[in-house]
Amino acid sequence: MPYVNIRITREGATPEQKAALIQGVTQLLVDILGKNPATTVVTIDEVETDNWGVGGETITARRKRGA
Repeated sequence: MPYVNIRITREGATPEQKAALIQGVTQLLVDILGKNPATTVVTIDEVETDNWGVGGETITARRKRGA
């Protein structure tokens, strides 16, 4: 039973986009690894940009300075 956890910043991914991610990742596991889609679990965690850091600074700060 595969379990895939996708983490994205909380910036307005639509329900349709999330559904497409879940379907696409599930299909990828079927196509590449032969996994059963009925037992494949995909979760999406949305993280506030203040709670996600790269290179010692938050994503919020990086975006404000245009990085």
